[in-house]
Amino acid sequence: MKKQFLLQEGDPVTQEYFVVKGCLKSYVLDSEDRSHIMQFALPDWWISDYQALVTQSPSSMFLEAVVPTQVLCITREDKERLCAEMHKMEHFFRIKNAYGYIGLQRRILSMLTGSAKERYEQLLQQYPDLFQVVPKQDLAAFLGVSRETLSRLYSKNK
Repeated sequence: MKKQFLLQEGDPVTQEYFVVKGCLKSYVLDSEDRSHIMQFALPDWWISDYQALVTQSPSSMFLEAVVPTQVLCITREDKERLCAEMHKMEHFFRIKNAYGYIGLQRRILSMLTGSAKERYEQLLQQYPDLFQVVPKQDLAAFLGVSRETLSRLYSKNK
């Protein structure tokens, strides 16, 4: 699936997704329909609208395949049952959640304190595979810069 939605704003959220192959993006649209990408998910990453999943409220974001993607899905109930029955799985999910939280914390700090150039270089260093998979307009939306600014940053790093 490419350009296929797993979630759209307002949808009920009952699952989280594990990326087997491909790439997903989660994003919101502002009042002018500009895309603000919250995160990408590459193979072996988990993604969902966790606020909606945990609070059982409608999704506040979109979750879309960037390239042809294969995912595995697990419902909140099945995950809870799995963790209750197998403590190693509970440990696995706890560690994964911690690293996901760390990644989002780094992203927020980078957006608050880093220049566009610093955010670009940090993304390139941490996730070079994104630059092979994700269109430049999506990378620009993720970094909070225009496509033109991203092109300038890209050409300076060559």
